[in-house]
Amino acid sequence: MDNKLFTPGPLNTKLSVKEAMLHDMGSRDKEFISVVKEIREELLLLAGVTKDEGYDTVLMQGSGTFGVESVISTAIPADGHLLLITNGAYGDRIGEMTKVYGIKTTTLSFKENIVPPAQDVEEVLKTDISITHVAIIHCETTTGIFNDIESIGHLTRKYNKIYIVDAMSSFGAVPIDFKGFDIDFLISSSNKCIEGVPGFSFVIFRVSSLEGCKGSARTVSLDLYGQWAYMKNSNSFRYTPPIQTILAFHKALESLKEEGGIPVRSERYQQNYHRLIEGTEALGLRTYLDKRDQGYIITSFLFPDHHNFDFTQFYEKLHERGQVIYQGKLSDTNCFRIGNIGQLYLEDIENLLLAIKEVLNEMGVTF
Repeated sequence: MDNKLFTPGPLNTKLSVKEAMLHDMGSRDKEFISVVKEIREELLLLAGVTKDEGYDTVLMQGSGTFGVESVISTAIPADGHLLLITNGAYGDRIGEMTKVYGIKTTTLSFKENIVPPAQDVEEVLKTDISITHVAIIHCETTTGIFNDIESIGHLTRKYNKIYIVDAMSSFGAVPIDFKGFDIDFLISSSNKCIEGVPGFSFVIFRVSSLEGCKGSARTVSLDLYGQWAYMKNSNSFRYTPPIQTILAFHKALESLKEEGGIPVRSERYQQNYHRLIEGTEALGLRTYLDKRDQGYIITSFLFPDHHNFDFTQFYEKLHERGQVIYQGKLSDTNCFRIGNIGQLYLEDIENLLLAIKEVLNEMGVTF
């Protein structure tokens, strides 16, 4: 029996999604090119934008981080200046990228349990007119916090900046008003809320924002403009595509549509989250974030304040029961994380809660 993955990705996937990978296909086959074309069209529909409105999407080999790096290393020119808003490890990772590429960066850094206030962002944009781009994580997977990409988007429009949103852990399950938030580049990946398997990322973007990036890429394989220029009409990859992953994603998109689209999937994930919180509170566990800031994708839980609690033992005992949680990633607080996305339902949350109760009892952790 497969483990149940209470993680932010990779996730449990439908059998039909796994079965879609059981086919060999050439990267230049008409059938495969048709699949890529349909995926690109469906992603635009999910984002609520169209080509006629000036938007497009491109697939990029590699994990979500590859997609983020393709945007950072292509979209920001040599004389560009990025305002990076970060409150977690994944925002900080963008900072690592800009350092490697020598991109001028102003970083607004906040504690991991703080939603960056829009007024702080506006103060920087008013003060430093040399800033050309703004980047933020939507669902910061370090904690599960939802950042206010709407207010930041309104500011990027007001001050005429290019807006980059890492929606890795939210796109496909959290409604995002792409046009209303004035997003120029949104990045996500195949193995998150659309419930595919790992292997590629994708970028949805305003065409006018990418067209000016020709020749500005700092890498060959992560040249987002080059990838789009090759793919936009041919629906082909410049280099070997992850064919089986793409076939699985195509099936996952069908499943999302059959489930009822983003609103229905969002509701299922929220039901999972609310039951998880209710059940863990009954067991004496406490969340790291204030509930008003907590998203419904993944939740950080504080280590129990008990001398018998050992995370490695806790993790392994849950794993023996087929329940896989996620280690913490906070800078100064001991936490573990539990996701409730992918092919998880209320029954799975109940089974996890029962397993947690059993393990805590075995460890002698009482409250």
